[in-house]
Amino acid sequence: MSTTDNFDPAELAKFSDLAHRWWDKESEFRPLHEINPIRLDWIEGLKPLKGLRVLDVGCGGGILADAMARKGATVLGIDLANKALKVAQLHALEAQTQGVEYREISAEALAAEQPGSFDVVTCMEMLEHVPDPASVVKACSTLVKPGGHVFFSTINRNAKAFLFAIVGAEYLLNMLPRGTHEYAKLLKPSELASYCRTAGLQLEESRGMQYNPLTRHYWLSPDTSVNYLMASRKA
Repeated sequence: MSTTDNFDPAELAKFSDLAHRWWDKESEFRPLHEINPIRLDWIEGLKPLKGLRVLDVGCGGGILADAMARKGATVLGIDLANKALKVAQLHALEAQTQGVEYREISAEALAAEQPGSFDVVTCMEMLEHVPDPASVVKACSTLVKPGGHVFFSTINRNAKAFLFAIVGAEYLLNMLPRGTHEYAKLLKPSELASYCRTAGLQLEESRGMQYNPLTRHYWLSPDTSVNYLMASRKA
């Protein structure tokens, strides 16, 4: 996979069409707003962000990037969805968020340009949307400094994940637009772990994220059968 072609035009168009709604907390992006404090606390618990240089790969409208900057990190958010990036930039201006910038570039291209430049790399809810997730994992490993951390989150690929994350979230509860996820692109934890090891990343922790639709409550647990997060460290 080259530094420029690891993307799906249909996926970019999908998120670009919704770009103006990224910061509407009652929109299709409500789940991202609701899980953001949980994933941010998880990252901070393993690697306090204050004073660090952080890269957010596949940042979209900047929900996580903005939050990490508010924790005192210097953050670069990258994405290939130009409209989403413009929304992220506008929000940073309106919210007067310090220490966050956005750039339209792929992880692979940035890895060729700035290897070993970041203390922390995050890649959340993104791997299931690209043709070659292993290429993104490799790029993340190249971008982080030795001893630095790379954090991922994605969706497992099994019958339960299909039922909960696609049928339930997209078709029954209407939490996400229909067609947001394709089952064939989902990643088993064993697959992501293999990509990490191949890329020189040591696994440190895996956590599942669960949701109660009646209370609209999210929490972390040991159950990685649907949504899960994975922390790794560069050797």
